[in-house]
Amino acid sequence: MRHDRRLTEAGLAALTAGLMAVTALVVTASAASAEQVVVKMNAISASGVGEPIGTVTLSDSPEGMKLAFNLRHMPPGDHGAHIHENPNCGPAEKDGQMVAGLAAGDHYDPNHTGHHMGPSGAGHMGDLEVVSIDPSGMDTEITTAKRLHVSDVRGRALMIHDKADNYTDTPPNGGGGARIACGVIPK
Repeated sequence: MRHDRRLTEAGLAALTAGLMAVTALVVTASAASAEQVVVKMNAISASGVGEPIGTVTLSDSPEGMKLAFNLRHMPPGDHGAHIHENPNCGPAEKDGQMVAGLAAGDHYDPNHTGHHMGPSGAGHMGDLEVVSIDPSGMDTEITTAKRLHVSDVRGRALMIHDKADNYTDTPPNGGGGARIACGVIPK
């Protein structure tokens, strides 16, 4: 008995539909893994959250989480940047005084390392590259957080500090100083 190995029209249609379904699942999975979120950044002070100063777009890439800065009205120079634990940019009290952005908590450190070692170190996962603001107060750079993905930071805060970061534990948390800009990362 000889079998006919040709596909019937119905069989070909079923195979095509199956391949299209698999392709759709792959495309959907790829899109889901390439998350993107826009963080609205504001100036902050001990009195609270102030004026909008721009956005930072977070997106996943094969190299890690990309941060595309679009900031204005910032003090020129280098500034430390970090992901902080809490989705709150408001002030909080410390030693009897209100402190800008303190409600955001500490640097994001899910492994409880207790060390500030920079974006490539084995310390806080929330340590980011220094943000460089040009003399006009603008920043449109793109940086990468190689150890992070957007899903890691949803529901947290993105903080920019007054001074540059030296990526050490001294002075506390790299010497970034006061918190001057913050945005809550949407869940």
